[in-house]
Amino acid sequence: MSTEQLLKTPLHALHLELGARMVPFAGYDMPVQYPLGVMKEHQHTRDQAGLFDVSHMGQIRLTGAGAAKALETLVPVDIIDLPVGMQRYAMFTNDNGGILDDLMVANLGNDELFLVVNAACKDQDLAHLRAHIGAQCDIEPLFEARALLALQGPAAVTVLARLAPEVAKMTFMQFQRVTLLGVDCFVSRSGYTGEDGFEISVPATDAEKLARALLAEPEVAAIGLGARDSLRLEAGLCLYGHDMNTGTTPVEASLLWAISKVRRADGARAGGFPGAETVFAQQQGGVKRKRVGLLPQERTPVREGAEIVNEAGEIIGTVCSGGFGPTLGGPLAMGYLDSAYVALDTPVWAIVRGKKVPLLVSKMPFVPQRYYRG
Repeated sequence: MSTEQLLKTPLHALHLELGARMVPFAGYDMPVQYPLGVMKEHQHTRDQAGLFDVSHMGQIRLTGAGAAKALETLVPVDIIDLPVGMQRYAMFTNDNGGILDDLMVANLGNDELFLVVNAACKDQDLAHLRAHIGAQCDIEPLFEARALLALQGPAAVTVLARLAPEVAKMTFMQFQRVTLLGVDCFVSRSGYTGEDGFEISVPATDAEKLARALLAEPEVAAIGLGARDSLRLEAGLCLYGHDMNTGTTPVEASLLWAISKVRRADGARAGGFPGAETVFAQQQGGVKRKRVGLLPQERTPVREGAEIVNEAGEIIGTVCSGGFGPTLGGPLAMGYLDSAYVALDTPVWAIVRGKKVPLLVSKMPFVPQRYYRG
C-alpha cells in the first residue's frame, strides 16, 4: 500500500511535527518512534507517563434493551452481568473456537455498550456484529467520529487528575464519562503496557487539543508503536494476528482466565458462544499446543516465526512474538509449544539464522504488572 492510500489518525500532523518516524500499520500511517528512540520511550512509560495514539483502533457503540444478551452470543464472556461503569476483556470466537479478534467491552448503562476492537479487524468485526446481532440491537461504528489516546505509566493518574480530579478514584477496568478540557470523553483505567494508566475516547475534532495539553505536562512524552510492542511483550499480553488468530482457541492461547465462570461448561449460562463445544472439550481433555513465555539464555533476540526444537532437534513449536525487553534487561519471547514442553523451566531451543539459541519456558508477565486495583 502506498503512503497516499494509508489512512491517517486525527493526530497525524502532530506526529510529523514531533518528528515521528512513520510506518504503515493496520492500513494506517502510524508513528513507530519519536526522536527519543524506542528504548527511552519504553523506559519513560515505565518511569513516568507515555502518550500513545491508538486512534486506529475501532470504536463501536451497541444500544438497545437486548444489546448485552445479543453480544453474549458472540463472546465467551459475561456481558449480561457486567456492572455499569466497568469494562471487560472479550474475544469473538468462530464455530471452531478460533479467535476472530479480541476486544474491550464497557457497560455505559441505559442499555448502551461501548466496544474497542483491533484496527486490522474492525471492518470484519462490524460486519460480524451486523450479520449476527444486527436485528437485536443498534450497532453504530464510531471509526471516524472518535479518536483514542492511551496515557500509560505511574504518573498517568497525576497528570490526568489535573484535568479531571475524579479519575484518581477510578480503579483498574473502570469506565466512565469524563469531561476533559470541556469535551465529553469516555475514560477507562486500563491499557496495554502492564502499567497503571488510562485510555481516553475523545471526539476526533478535539483529539489534537487534548493530546497537546497532555504532552505539555512535564511527566508526559509521546510514545510510538515500537515501545508499545516491547511494553506489552514484557507484560505478557497478546497481539492479535501474532499471538492468536482464527486458528487458535482461547485455551491454546492461555486465555482461559478470560472465559467468565458463568459461561464455562459448569456455569449458569454455559456455552452459547460460537465454538463452545470445542473450547469445553479442550478444557476437559487438554490441547496439543499452548502459548508460553520464553526466556532466551543468551543475548540473541529471538523473533516471531523462529522454529523451536527439542534436544533431539525435532520441531516442537514456533515463536509468535519476540524481541528485547528494556526493563527486563534482556531478550524475551512468547511462543506456541507442544504440550509436553510447556512446564516452567523446560529447556528448548530456537533456531536463529541456523544456530540453536537456548530458551527456558518462563512464567508471564516477564515484568510485574502494576494495574491500580484500589
